[in-house]
Order: sequence, then structure tokens, then C-alpha cells
Amino acid sequence: MRILIVEDDPSLASGLARILEAEGYAVDVAGRGEEAVGAARGERFDLVILDIGLPGMDGFEVLRRLRGAEHRVPVLVLTARDTVSDRVHGLDLGADDYMAKPFAMPELAARVRALIRRSLAQTGPKIVHGPLTLDTVARRAYLAGEPLELAAREWAVLEVLLGKVEKIVSKESIIQAVAGWDEDLSPNAIEVYISRLRTKLERAGVHIRTVRGFGYMLEEFKIR
Repeated sequence: MRILIVEDDPSLASGLARILEAEGYAVDVAGRGEEAVGAARGERFDLVILDIGLPGMDGFEVLRRLRGAEHRVPVLVLTARDTVSDRVHGLDLGADDYMAKPFAMPELAARVRALIRRSLAQTGPKIVHGPLTLDTVARRAYLAGEPLELAAREWAVLEVLLGKVEKIVSKESIIQAVAGWDEDLSPNAIEVYISRLRTKLERAGVHIRTVRGFGYMLEEFKIR
């Protein structure tokens, strides 16, 4: 799951990023509205946390442009302007939820989880690959009916591979999908996550193949 935080207060943006990264999300931060609109054009996000009081292009205009471009990504609006008219305006523009500053970090994290669950439920909450099931709403994995423990980054890498079964995925593509802009995630780290996933999955016949010089491929599951 990839989240874009659009917030011009560096300390608040950093605090939000730390909390969400601890919950297993890849987090990117934009300090200006123009930067956020450009990022949304070029990358896919699962949630946008959007401050209204941005310099230059404000959050309302960012939201208007996102919805005008048919971006259906869930948007959680943050604002110090807690008037009814501002809340109505944000919701009318297409915001999915609204929080007034100051707010409690645990509440924001809970609202993020709820918005992502709601979005995933609309597109289908479960990914099934042979004996492997990822419940993307409950954030639980099962292998042959038994609970499968996955670290947050292992989950993220596996989710990328499951989206491209029988297709080669480069290490660079995996890094781009699971890491924030300012995270220094190396190709060697991806090798470690792939190795851990193999240890957990291959006993059930789920195979991740290394394609030398290109990347990795999750093979189609075959009943043996």
C-alpha cells in the first residue's frame, strides 16, 4: 500500500510518515500542491492525505484536479479551518474523509486503515494464488489454510509479484512500488525479502523464479 502525504509542515509530515511506515505502508511526501498533482499523474497511490493550507495551489484545488482527472484514489483531508462551509466544500469536491488540526495520531492511523479497507473492499479484498491467500482488508495471509506470518515489507513485495503472475518484475520496479521517495532501499535488500518469501512459500508449491539479469517472476501455480 502506497500513501502520498501532501503537507507543507515538515515536522508534521515527518511524524505522519513515521507512523504510517511503522504500519507497513510505503509513504511519499509532497510539500506543494503542484508537486502532488504531478506525482498522482505519474504514480499509483492507495491513499492521499491532503492538507488544505498549502502554499501556492491549495488543497481544494489539488482535490479538484485529482477528481477532474478521474483519479478515484481515497483522499483524507487535513485542515486547520474547521468551519462547516470548508468541510462541505471539501466533501463536495470529492474528499472521502475530513480531519481538523490538531488531531490525535492514533485516530488518523485508524481512519487511514478504514479508508484503505473500504477502497479494497470495492475492488475485491482477497488475492488467491493456489494455496496462498492474501486478505488485503484484514491484512492477513494464509498458506494452505494456515495463518502465514509476513513482515510488512515481505507482504509488500509479495503483493507486487502477485499483481504480475508469470511476468518478470525487476528489482527496480519492486523498489519503486514498496519504498517511499526518500527511502534508501537497495537491490540487495530485495534479494533478502525474496529469499525469506521463498522459505515461507515453496513448501506449499508457490515458486518465485529468478530470471538472471532481469528480476523475479512468480510462477503460475500448478497442482502436482
